[in-house]
Amino acid sequence: MGILFSDGRFHADPPALPCVVLMSESSPAREQVPSAGWLRWVICALLFFATTINYIDRAVLGVLEPELQKLTKWSATEYGNINATFSAAYAIGFLYAGWLIDRIGVRLGYALFLVVWSLAAAGHALVESTVGFALARFALGLGEAGNFPAAIKTVAEWFPKRERAFATGIFNSGSNIGALLAPWIVPILFAAYGWQAAFVATGLVGLLWVLFWWPIYRTPREHQLLSPAELAYIESDPSDPPIKVSWGRLLPFRQTWAFALGKLLTDSIWWFYLFWFPKFMNEQFAVDIKSIGLPMITVYLLADIGSIAGGWQSSWLLGRGWSANAARKLAMLTCALCIVPVAAAPLVSNQWAAVLLVGIAAAAHQGFSANLFTLTSDMFPRKVVGSVVGIGGFAGAMGGLIMNLAAGRLKDLTGNYIAIFSVAALAYLVALAVIHILAPRLEPVQLGETA
Repeated sequence: MGILFSDGRFHADPPALPCVVLMSESSPAREQVPSAGWLRWVICALLFFATTINYIDRAVLGVLEPELQKLTKWSATEYGNINATFSAAYAIGFLYAGWLIDRIGVRLGYALFLVVWSLAAAGHALVESTVGFALARFALGLGEAGNFPAAIKTVAEWFPKRERAFATGIFNSGSNIGALLAPWIVPILFAAYGWQAAFVATGLVGLLWVLFWWPIYRTPREHQLLSPAELAYIESDPSDPPIKVSWGRLLPFRQTWAFALGKLLTDSIWWFYLFWFPKFMNEQFAVDIKSIGLPMITVYLLADIGSIAGGWQSSWLLGRGWSANAARKLAMLTCALCIVPVAAAPLVSNQWAAVLLVGIAAAAHQGFSANLFTLTSDMFPRKVVGSVVGIGGFAGAMGGLIMNLAAGRLKDLTGNYIAIFSVAALAYLVALAVIHILAPRLEPVQLGETA
């Protein structure tokens, strides 16, 4: 069986899978505007660097944890509470970040959030108690909440639908680069200048980014360097109607909950890797701050590859005539299946076997995440993407809060990480099932209705 398009091209149906996620019609053919220009990729590069800085700043504490634990004497439960404080603030930040960015625009909104989180990251150097670190993490979470709503909205403004998953995968790979750079840079700063310098130096880098962002960024129609051909390519999708929509009008839609619950179930696992992997390696294999660098670099290098590959897979399938529904969900299913073996990470005796299992899972998470983020622009008009990402980000941060609280208590209760990694192994398959139930065809929302 296959599909015969009006121009005479024939496409075979996608191969059948042992899953219902591909049960959708192929997208109707439409005339493609040729790709032209390069400015949108400059904008994507800025998003990549902002996301890199975002993850460096949040990863510093995890790298320094074995040393700071000697200073503060915190337990696993207390360390989990500190990270839960960050998650709570991150969730609160998402309550207003997307809404604010939708209203004041990406240019100003992104710059404001960068300044806030950069100062908060540097402010960790001023505290020495468990309570002090919790307060610093809270301030950091409030600022860092603006990154993804701003970045996803920028992609929706600057890229046509067929390139959005790939562009999202590229900028989202900055999260892996940031987490990769942190274990390389932080021990050097710690050895030379002390732990306070590690927070200050990494925190203030964000202010340098603002100096590039502010003069370069404009919306496509306002940008003087954008060629007419590239503008036509960016706007080649059907235009969205001018609308202003409150959170209250977005919450009744099944599509909103599909994205939000997907984030709730999967972001919690990523935050566990980010905050707990150094501690896991230290307790399981006696890996200290001097030797944690290579294992963490390996994990996040693999994650970086996975972020780009996951976004590329669905974009490639779209280019070959697959529907957005089939392309996104097949890519997400591939990633979810690759994560299942991570359940064995706390059971292996070789530290590099554990690193490889976590690294593959981190790679698959980022591929899953790139496609999950792109669902917002598949199903919602550009004008409300920031708000939808904010809702999902709130849910994801709440998942991170729950995971950090649970991880610390489970570790103190059982003395091992088996239960935590078992949850991590299955969370993505559950998330994909929930997404498919709520949005079986990724139907675009009709904002005149509240279905």
